Amino acid sequence: MASTGGSRRTFIAGAGAAATAGALSISGALAAPAAAAAAATPPDGRRVAVLGGGVAGLTAAHELAERGYAVTVYERRALGGKARSMDVPGSARGTRRPLPAEHGFRFIPGIYHNLPDTMRRIPFPGNANGVWDNLVAPREMMFARAGGREDLRGPIPWPEHSPAELTPDELRRALSGILQSLVRLPPHETAYFVNRVLVFLTSCDERRNEVWEHTPWWDFVRAAQMSNEYQRILAIGVTRNIVATKAEEASTRTVGTLGEAFVFNLLGRGADGPPDRILNLPTNEAWIDPWEAHLRSLGVEFRIGWTVREVQYGNGRVSGVAASDPSGARQTVTADHYVCALPVEHARRTWSPALRAADPMLGRCDRLETDWMTGIQFYLTERAPLVHGHLNCIDSPWSLTAIQQAEHWPSRDFPADYGDGAAVDCLSVDVSEWDKPGILYGKTAKQCTREEVAREVWAQLKASLNDTGKILLRDSALHSWFLDPGVDGLGTPNPTNQDELLIHPTGTFHNRPSAGTRIPNFFLSGDYVAVDIDLATMEGANASARAAVNSLLDRDGSKAARCVIQPLYRAPEVASAKRHDLWRYRLGLRNVFDLG
Repeated sequence: MASTGGSRRTFIAGAGAAATAGALSISGALAAPAAAAAAATPPDGRRVAVLGGGVAGLTAAHELAERGYAVTVYERRALGGKARSMDVPGSARGTRRPLPAEHGFRFIPGIYHNLPDTMRRIPFPGNANGVWDNLVAPREMMFARAGGREDLRGPIPWPEHSPAELTPDELRRALSGILQSLVRLPPHETAYFVNRVLVFLTSCDERRNEVWEHTPWWDFVRAAQMSNEYQRILAIGVTRNIVATKAEEASTRTVGTLGEAFVFNLLGRGADGPPDRILNLPTNEAWIDPWEAHLRSLGVEFRIGWTVREVQYGNGRVSGVAASDPSGARQTVTADHYVCALPVEHARRTWSPALRAADPMLGRCDRLETDWMTGIQFYLTERAPLVHGHLNCIDSPWSLTAIQQAEHWPSRDFPADYGDGAAVDCLSVDVSEWDKPGILYGKTAKQCTREEVAREVWAQLKASLNDTGKILLRDSALHSWFLDPGVDGLGTPNPTNQDELLIHPTGTFHNRPSAGTRIPNFFLSGDYVAVDIDLATMEGANASARAAVNSLLDRDGSKAARCVIQPLYRAPEVASAKRHDLWRYRLGLRNVFDLG
């Protein structure tokens, strides 16, 4: 899941500020503010401070600026947040760009609708549909298995099967065909899993929220009674590699809702595009830098290197935000409205006791959980013949997923434009499991040094790809590697990660806050906010920002058009089955397809 121009400079500035100001935290003894930092005042005085410059913050700024608000974005490190790309320091030679790196490879599937709408509204030279036209669809995917077993490789159907009616029988046939062609499980296991999918698809919302939310996915699909292959692909693979939560803990509501959307996407229903899409350039070049430029053209101001310390509360409202500027000096940010767009693990540290007392919903956010999912890039001097799309190493202890990026950047010649000219490809890998021993050192990823993490990931990749007699990854082709700088202290007793990922254990849904709070000028935006897509995604961040802006407009009495928030697709053919299930649920009966 490289920076250019202004974003490169702001990343460097943000990194320097982080070094001097430290991580986000509440300071119990803040010094008196050196000066007041306020956004430029428009004629009608409507000023908004957006705290955080990730996808949620930039989306909120975009929607507010289009509606005439004066917006200032305060960002500690770099615009784009977890979605950004960055430069590998010291990698450029001559007139070439530095090698591109990132927190994790981008994945913008066709189930998204709100984020693509925003992308269409960001101009990009030569593109009729803005940066949205920079999305490309990989042709295939692969489950790589270790131990000499055959890898499972298949095309991504788009649109391959679009039935006239999504009847249960038609859904069963379609899903069975997809699983048999891609996964090749024993027929009885395929049949059982398809039956469980039908149970979820036809479950009413009440059953989903009250029963499946509290049922682990592992139990729902009865993984303990199935083959190792079933467990690795349909239980562990789905949850750990995609939802980033352990199958034994992951909420069936969350996993099932995501799976439902992908099923309809694969069947050509309710989709913005193909099920698998990525960007055709490094993220900042294809998206974040043009977005920043467009927002500046709308009057948005950016304060990079500013660290939020405390959201202050007084007289029934947010009275200001204590922050450190790039020099480390204490400042007070003032505005008419405040949108908190920080990741939840950082945001909740900044909510003062008085603010929490004003809205108990904020306290429930302390129960939300995060985990590590971090990217590492390997730069290669030769193209490895792997797969034309995403690769899932289902047997890797560290739950690796990867993609070769250069082939998806058709408008750029990788060796000519980046680094020293020797690297011809970038194998971008996400590490999802940081607490299990590896195969090289017998240590968890957190216990390894950065160098050991790189060697271990490389070894696990080779174990999955070089195990059938054909050498796909060669040590001699490894040019260099880059591990996300947000991870620090590896190999010490106290490893840290500045960019943890929201995870979804059972019961999580009921602790997610709404975008509007009881504080009349304070709003929440981020992938932890309760929106239709119950997952840590850029789509969730975008949708929550739209919800926050709509709440702000309501509180402000604005006559501006409200943001459109597109829900996940719901097949109309399934609606009658869900109504029938509601009747059964209220009578205490199982779903009609639930055979136990």
